[in-house]
Parts: sequence; C-alpha cells; structure tokens
Amino acid sequence: MDLLQLPAGALCTLVGPPGSGKSTFAARYPDSWRVCLDVYRRLATDSEADQSATPVAAEIQNLLLDARLSRGLNVLVDSTNVLVHVRAGLLARARYWQRPAVAVLFDVPLATVDAQNAGRDRVVPLHIVREHHQLLPTVDQLRAEGFASVHLASDLTAGVPL
Repeated sequence: MDLLQLPAGALCTLVGPPGSGKSTFAARYPDSWRVCLDVYRRLATDSEADQSATPVAAEIQNLLLDARLSRGLNVLVDSTNVLVHVRAGLLARARYWQRPAVAVLFDVPLATVDAQNAGRDRVVPLHIVREHHQLLPTVDQLRAEGFASVHLASDLTAGVPL
C-alpha cells in the first residue's frame, strides 16, 4: 500500500528513533526503493548492530543513492537520520541530482517507541533510543534544512500499525 504519493525520482528520508516504525513504513513500498545502513552493516559484518561498519555501510548507501537518483528512481532512506549533518548529506545528494527531497518525521511518543523497541528482534539500548528521540527535529527545522515537503508519520499511518 502506497501511503505517500512521492514525486518521481524523490529522495524520501525517514527520520525517527529506533523502534518508531520506519522499517515497517518502508516495507509498504517496493523493496528496491529502500536503502538501509543496518542492512549494509549486516552484510559487511554479520551484525546490524556493529557500528564499526557504519563508514562502509555509508559508502554502500551513497553508491546506491547516486545510482537511483541519477536514473530518476525513488529512494527511501530507512535509517534514524536524526543528526543534522546526516540529513545535510542526503539533501546535498538530492540537490546534486536535481531531485525532490521529502522527509517523513516519525513523531511517535517515547513510551510507544520504548514499547515497540522492546518487542523487536534486535533491541536497541534504551539510552540510545531516548537520545535519538530527543534529537528529533521539528517540521519547521526539516523545512528550513531544505526538504521540499515534510510529512508526519502520525498523519500517514492513522489506524495503520507501525
């Protein structure tokens, strides 16, 4: 089910802490659209949690972003993306390829995020989840950074479990 009608060739950045529903949301789109640092860390080290593989995972992600954006194909960035410099890099790629940049902000209450994280196969330590939740930008911040449109996950998934 396509919950969000993306413009052709869009870079769609999912922004939210671990356990907020980003991967569940991304699974509603074609698998070929999704780029995910967790997947590339697992491919490099057999562990999604091995943060030492993040530089390699980021290189893989950037290659795939360029491959898709250069062809005008939609791409969903399924990572936390809570850090300003990470989003700036994604926006720079979208600008370089002259593609629209869309953000989906996972405005999920901390209690819900904690509960969903606890039910995952790979539970992220609580202090990291809470730190990422505190780093969430506002809609206005995302617009000011350069996203052409910003959507709240709560609006897109009303009545649909994440």
